[in-house]
Formats: sequence, C-alpha cells, structure tokens
Amino acid sequence: MTRQSSFRINLARTASLTLLLIATLSYAQSEPHAPPFNGIAHVAIRVHDLAASVAFYQKLGFEQAFDLRKDDVPYESFIKINDNQFIELYPVTPKDPTLGFLHLCFEGVDLNAIFDDYAGHGLTPTAVRKAGAGNLLFTMAGPLQPSGPQNIEYTQYMPGSLHSNDQGKHLGPDRVANKLIAVALAMKDTAGARDFYINQLHFKPIAKDPMDLHMPGESGQEVEIVTATLGTQARLTLQSDNLSKAAHHLHKEGVAAVKNGVTLTITDPDGNILILETR
Repeated sequence: MTRQSSFRINLARTASLTLLLIATLSYAQSEPHAPPFNGIAHVAIRVHDLAASVAFYQKLGFEQAFDLRKDDVPYESFIKINDNQFIELYPVTPKDPTLGFLHLCFEGVDLNAIFDDYAGHGLTPTAVRKAGAGNLLFTMAGPLQPSGPQNIEYTQYMPGSLHSNDQGKHLGPDRVANKLIAVALAMKDTAGARDFYINQLHFKPIAKDPMDLHMPGESGQEVEIVTATLGTQARLTLQSDNLSKAAHHLHKEGVAAVKNGVTLTITDPDGNILILETR
C-alpha cells in the first residue's frame, strides 16, 4: 500500500468518525430534556364536612399543619404527610358542591425551568406567581376527566412560606404512612391522557403496567391513568413502613381497613380511597 493510499484511508476513517460524532450529538440534543420534579406536592380533595374530615385524618395519625381562613372560618386545611407532601381539604360550597378529587400538584426543582420547557413546546401554562401560602405556583389544563379538563398544579417551596416554616413540625409519630407515592387520575380517554403525559410532560411508562407513569426526576413517584369509572373519587397510594403497626393503629382508632394481600385499603367519610403499601 502506498503512503498516499494509507493517507486517504485514514482521512476517510476520520471523516466517518466525525460524522458519527456529529450525528450522536445531534440526536442527544434532539431528545427532550425534562426539568426534574421533587415529587408529588399535594392532592386537593373537596369534602362535605371539613372539620369531620380533619378529624378522620387525625385518626390516621396525620396532623393539620395549618389552615387558611376568611372571617375566621377555615376554607382550606393542609393535612401533612411529610415535610414536602400534603393533602389539601376544601369544604363544599353552594358554588362548588361536587365532592372528591380536585387537582394534583407537582413540586418542581426549578419552576421557571418547567414553565419555559412547557411553553417552549406549545403548552399554555399560566404565568408563574406567588400563591397565598408563599410558594411559587403555576397551573395548566390537562386531559379531560369526568368533571372536566384536569387542573394540574406545579409548585416550588420558597423560604418563609407556610410550608417551609412548618418543616419538622406536625409529623405525627403514629401516622399510618409517611409518603404519597401514587395518585390515580380518572380520564375519559385513557390512551390520549397517557400520550399527553408521556409526550408533553415527559413522564416515563413503567414496564409492568403501561398506564402507570413515573414523573420526571428521581422521586420514583407515579401517576396512574385509570378509566372514568373511578368518577370524582380520589385514590391515593401511600407508603407505610409497617403495615402491621398501621393496622393495629387503625383498629385502635376504630377506622375500618380492608387487607388485600400486601395492602390495606381505607375509605374516608366521602368515599375517597387510601391504599397503604410497603415498597
């Protein structure tokens, strides 16, 4: 082989490797980069009797961290699961008489980055603002649920907010679970809702069940896309470190629980479902 032929072969190899590198970088840049979530921040539920529901959740070992009031009448109660997760309870009103699931809220690592990502590929989130409790918030309409378009909330906890000021407090030692790990979302078009969450919000399907989706980030928390037959009921899955201890506590408090294999199922006064499991 002549020196000139060897030079041409090496040049061709270098060019091929360069083109391969460019193609790899272009593909990586074209892949959607999902700003991460810390996890589920809260689930909001409308109940027929706010005081009775607060008392029920207290029987489960969950404490009210704080509430919001008008003319000294509470209109929203924040039931604490852990320092980052809450169940928000709202009472029915003549204007809002429908019981059950209202919305799901995700905690973003960087709310402005999530907003920019969504707006950048054609979604229409509301502007990022400071909410009444002192945290950043934006909302967005999602797929169609039994009660209408899903209202999706996003929050980022801020220093000095009611949530941040409650860090380390109201963590009942007897609470039957310590983490909210999955929320069922009843959808009129389950396939369309799944497509929206995967292709628009960057959720990832789970191999064992195509309708269970991991949220962006490392929380391991999930949404479950379910049929509209669930109606407006909320269905939450919570992690319990000790199901036997939880069952004993529930029995002591007179709260009925159904054991089904490795889970305990509790129904609140309005028919919302809480599933306790160990993961």
